[in-house]
Amino acid sequence: MLKISSSLDIPLDEIEMHAVRAQGAGGQNVNKVASAIHLRFDIPASSLPEEIKARLLALGDQRISSDGVIVIKAQRFRTQEKNRTDALERLREIVAAAARRPKKRVATKPSRAAKERRLKQKTQRAQIKSMRGKVSDH
Repeated sequence: MLKISSSLDIPLDEIEMHAVRAQGAGGQNVNKVASAIHLRFDIPASSLPEEIKARLLALGDQRISSDGVIVIKAQRFRTQEKNRTDALERLREIVAAAARRPKKRVATKPSRAAKERRLKQKTQRAQIKSMRGKVSDH
């Protein structure tokens, strides 16, 4: 089980992980050892609550494909085990971010003083702009 919060966790059988060869520098080790982890998590097919699934799909994260699959490639470390832990931690962070309910916005109105300040600034600005006109010979 991947523990997201005290009341939410994901069974590991819903998370698909494959070891692949890492990219980049590393010499012979990179060329012969499959130390990178390719993690896939299918959001619609998961056991997550519907509201969290909806928030995850609405995130607009580049790691979430159009068919609702989170794809994470972990290759920061040299060992497969550290990369597996890193991939699971990154998945946990994404799901935990979606699990937090967004705060409801409380509608507020500007104070009378704020309105008066705004109007005073507008009149001052209008005066400055009116002074930029052509000078007449009256």
